[in-house]
Amino acid sequence: MRELFERIAPAYDRLNDGLSLGLHRLWKRQAIAWLRPRPGQRLLDLCCGTGDLALVMAQKVRPDGEVLGLDAAAAPLELARRRAAVQPWLPVSFRQADALATGLPDGWAQGAVMAYGLRNLADPLAGLRELQRLLQPGGRAAVLDFNRPCDSSGWTARFQRLYLRRLVVPLARQAGLEAQYAYLEDSLARFPTGPAQEALARQAGFSRVEHRPLAAGQMGLLLLVR
Repeated sequence: MRELFERIAPAYDRLNDGLSLGLHRLWKRQAIAWLRPRPGQRLLDLCCGTGDLALVMAQKVRPDGEVLGLDAAAAPLELARRRAAVQPWLPVSFRQADALATGLPDGWAQGAVMAYGLRNLADPLAGLRELQRLLQPGGRAAVLDFNRPCDSSGWTARFQRLYLRRLVVPLARQAGLEAQYAYLEDSLARFPTGPAQEALARQAGFSRVEHRPLAAGQMGLLLLVR
């Protein structure tokens, strides 16, 4: 998975804009809104990729706050650092680390986000446990990802498969990334449904758990309180 994101990093943001018609930025802002970020807070962006969420959060916690973006792949982090360098007043930094074992101390953050990362972890429950460990009591987290419909034969699931096969993969093919994006459908087949994610989050120790479908059930936002 790390090698996959090393490969797609240069085209990642452009493809996301095209494939979602720019809506992924709205969904990410909904995730940030759940955190209720305030100046002076310390926030975490797990699986931060090219850093778009971390940069938005850094605007909200300045001047005395701190945002740390973590990702297992080096190439997206390099792009994130370049983007941050043109806004040196933002309190944001980036570090290469495994979301399953960040090495940060307990209760490091008052809030955290993870966008399109949980589905790619080898063990989603372990990822949620690490996320819970990193939050202070009462800290909030938002996990944004594709939504796996509970009814695999229903309209939502059929539309999702059509979208992936007829739009995502062909557009990725034009960018020379067909193999890298063809994995999405398989990864969704293994991804827990919304109710299953809620159960995993409770098992991980979160006190408040809610999974909200977005985009007519194509995406999902898991809202958590430690």
